[in-house]
Amino acid sequence: MRRLWVSILSIFLVACGTNKDPPAPTIIAPAHQLPAATAAAVRTPSPVSSLTATAEPMLDATLHAIALADLRELTIALELIADGFTRPLYVTGAGDGSGRLFVVEQPGTIWIVRNGQRLEEPFLDIVAQVGSQANEQGLLSIAFSPDYARDGQFFINYTDREGDTVVARYQVADDPDQADVNSARTILMIEQPAANHNGGLLKFGPDGYLYIGTGDGGRAGDPWNNAQNRGVLLGKLLRIDVMNVADDQLYAIPADNPLIDEPDMRPEIWAWGLRNPWRFAFDRVTDDLYIADVGQNQYEEVHIQPAGSAGGANYGWNIMEGATCYNASECDQTGLEQPVIVYSHALGCSITGGYVYRGQQFPQLNGVYIYGDYCSGRIWGLRQTDQQWENAELLQTNLMLTSFGEDDAGEVYLTDQKGGVYQLVVR
Repeated sequence: MRRLWVSILSIFLVACGTNKDPPAPTIIAPAHQLPAATAAAVRTPSPVSSLTATAEPMLDATLHAIALADLRELTIALELIADGFTRPLYVTGAGDGSGRLFVVEQPGTIWIVRNGQRLEEPFLDIVAQVGSQANEQGLLSIAFSPDYARDGQFFINYTDREGDTVVARYQVADDPDQADVNSARTILMIEQPAANHNGGLLKFGPDGYLYIGTGDGGRAGDPWNNAQNRGVLLGKLLRIDVMNVADDQLYAIPADNPLIDEPDMRPEIWAWGLRNPWRFAFDRVTDDLYIADVGQNQYEEVHIQPAGSAGGANYGWNIMEGATCYNASECDQTGLEQPVIVYSHALGCSITGGYVYRGQQFPQLNGVYIYGDYCSGRIWGLRQTDQQWENAELLQTNLMLTSFGEDDAGEVYLTDQKGGVYQLVVR
């Protein structure tokens, strides 16, 4: 395996940079209280006046002393796993114990990497039906069934030749390294009024339901007011049941979705007020949901929805951008969920949400939410400690960070639009 080590001391910021030290991301006190069910692993947050704190309790007591290290003392590096991909923008394991990595290319191909080597034939090639001319269009993600080892089902999200969003179900072929291209079944289509803000991530939650991130439809400022309109699917986080359906059903609506009994509202909606939730992730230990929402002209933001949430959160767009009123000196913030952390465009221009590290290789990172910026190549770590949040810049790179990903064991990877797939490591 060819390896490339990228350290904090050897990589310089080359995209969207500045010669002055920019302000650090701002921690915002979350409006909600974390439920007691998650308090053992993640404690209730409160307003923060300092970024120094003791560490959160570890699930494994042997890791506790290691985890006490300040985030700013960690030396993070990137190990090149494979390269030569065409605009890669997602990487994930299949959850089947095979150890394979699946790399999604924006033009419409999915490749398997096994033991550091890309297989000769793609797992899936749908280039002919994918529209990927605009920067935010294309094949955007893959999600494997929670029981993939048994049922062989997976789901993809892409924009078609008309620019509209398609969510489709597929089946693996007899060869486990090949998808059955003839098994495709479209389960959801969303008309897109513009070429940008397509969201695109699919992810199964700990409840077994499929979550779908959708952007507000594009252009600037949400001119159609889609994010606040609960009668449309744009600017939302959707939650549907694709596993417990009859053969003649495309999907079902979970009985506890917040708008299921509301007239003139789409029952698929789990949360709204999002501009472009390009990447989101569930903490595989606490089940808390981290949503990174790409901002307009000023701010990028991360929201956290605690495990056990009943849904129905309004994350504020286009009333707010980050923690401030959008295009207004004052706004009614009643009922809006505040972000946990915000950073300005002095630090980048487009947030790439990541994962809470729960792997075994680097216990120093246990419980750290890792995220970055597509334009600046910066990578940060956010961790909740005793009664407060700690955030630190972990690494500056010259990569165009299109996505983070997890393998079956919880190790964290990232994709570079220029063609590489890297593993995040501690040196």
